[in-house]
Amino acid sequence: MCGIVGYIGGKEVYPILIDGLKRLEYRGYDSSGVAVFCANVPHIYKVKGKISDLERFIGDNPKKGTLGIGHTRWATHGEPNDINAHPHISMKGKFVIVHNGIIENYATLKKKLVNRGYTFKSETDTEVLANLIEYIYEFGKVSATDAVRFALNKVQGAYGIAVICTDECDKLIVARNSSPLVIGVGEKEFYVGSDATPFVQYTNNVIYLDNENMAVLTRNGKVDIKTIKNDVIKPEIQTVDLNFDEIEKGGYSHFMLKEIYEQPKSISDTIRGRVDLTHNSIVLGGLMPVMSKIMNARRIIIVGCGTSWHAGIMGEYLFEEYSRIPVEVEYASEFRYRDPVINSDDVVIAISQSGETADTLAAVKLAKEKGATVIGICNVVGSSISRETHAGVYTHAGPEIGVASTKAFTAQVMVLAMMALSIGKAKYNIAPEMYMSLLNELITVPQKIEEFLEKPDQVKKIAELYKNSPNFIYLGRGCYYPIALEGALKLKEISYIHATGYPAAEMKHGPIALIDNKMPVVVIAANRRGYDKIVNNVQEVKARKGIIIAIVREGDETISKMADHVIEVPKFTTAIGALITIIPLQLLSYYIAVMRGCNVDQPRNLAKSVTVE
Repeated sequence: MCGIVGYIGGKEVYPILIDGLKRLEYRGYDSSGVAVFCANVPHIYKVKGKISDLERFIGDNPKKGTLGIGHTRWATHGEPNDINAHPHISMKGKFVIVHNGIIENYATLKKKLVNRGYTFKSETDTEVLANLIEYIYEFGKVSATDAVRFALNKVQGAYGIAVICTDECDKLIVARNSSPLVIGVGEKEFYVGSDATPFVQYTNNVIYLDNENMAVLTRNGKVDIKTIKNDVIKPEIQTVDLNFDEIEKGGYSHFMLKEIYEQPKSISDTIRGRVDLTHNSIVLGGLMPVMSKIMNARRIIIVGCGTSWHAGIMGEYLFEEYSRIPVEVEYASEFRYRDPVINSDDVVIAISQSGETADTLAAVKLAKEKGATVIGICNVVGSSISRETHAGVYTHAGPEIGVASTKAFTAQVMVLAMMALSIGKAKYNIAPEMYMSLLNELITVPQKIEEFLEKPDQVKKIAELYKNSPNFIYLGRGCYYPIALEGALKLKEISYIHATGYPAAEMKHGPIALIDNKMPVVVIAANRRGYDKIVNNVQEVKARKGIIIAIVREGDETISKMADHVIEVPKFTTAIGALITIIPLQLLSYYIAVMRGCNVDQPRNLAKSVTVE
């Protein structure tokens, strides 16, 4: 949610800010703005709407300067409009700020500032922070750096901020707490971003700020990092492995379509170097420090949000079938609010594409406080979850720009599958012949997905027929239930069609009332186990004149004859291969959304990285 860019150095700042904001559009936003400092004077441009609206507003002759900050806003405090957009400037014009996150005690702070003569133009909590910093700066007669630090000790909540003082335009001040911020290190210049994508074309040397850390970046190439309690932190420069071409569309119409087609590669990258067929083994180096804890776990608790939660449910089926360890899957957003029972012999797996999901991070913190071993599964190296957990596994899916997750989901499931198999083998819960069969299926998943993606027309034709349907139902049994949930979520996210996923047997307990001759029902019917039961579900829908769109394995002879439309996927034999069935559902959602004229990559109201509760 929201995006921050910033720059201090010798280059012209406006193109850096605008291009950087465009790289952050995937995070979701409703307004945008930049502040360009010219001769120590801030020139602030901000508008409701897209960055293209901001560019039109600014025109062909923006102010020139080598210091500036920019922002894309996803509204929390105050509606999306020009006034509430960032950057914000303090009442007396001393400080300009952009901010991600939520200041929870902003109302109390605002009341105190009003009593001291401050007035406010916007409804935002960010303007409160700007004025608080200015008040401390003037009343306390301290440096801009100290004013920011003292102010941050008074606020409660999450923040990622970039601040410039008009009296001290030789420095850019940044800080974070529960909202990501990355510093790009150049030659006597610094870049700032909510992640590395805004500046990867300039530098791949980065500094990841930790919670309650702030950095002062100066024109002479010096960086000072301290905690907000004034403890000195030694900067640690890391190299980010991010290719500029990976964040371009590469000839595809949309990032989502590109990322759907990247899945054979992203899954291969996820398993490469980890699956050793020569020795019939799976090696997950990131888990070695805690492997004994996992082996002896009383239970596994998986936490995640949205698509990551669906991946977690797939993980539940895989772990319980192959590892024989009890698993619970929790919404991270609910986990910490119900005082869960967590023991020291529990293992908590936190799943997040970005590694910055606020609710998932809160669940990690709670689990650690209660003594559990916490493992992270995420896609972004250096992200908060990768630093806060005891151990973890990166998915290696590559940058995912489309808001609707595709390749991150399949990569997450593959990581969970590798974990389940390696533990199952180590605990002697899988017979050697079965283990080899599972290992072979694991490594052939990318090839089978690639094979399916060569013939998308079967999906496109169905999309054309049902693009205007107001509702869809998705049904699946066993490990196909989370596939049904994920398929329904994809359709909701990008086409704005109401869709609901259900365990197929639960249809009789309510949803069957919705079935009529206008209701498309997507049935993931690739089961071998319980196939007769899914046949019964299809018959129940057909008896009420519902429209059946069936996902089946090649060669299916029963459901294919009953369904109105059939989408065949390559044959597979185990629960791991079931992952292939999500691909046609991703494509179905994509084609329907395109045919409806929806903004596929940036659906309304959604954000890629949800860094606030």
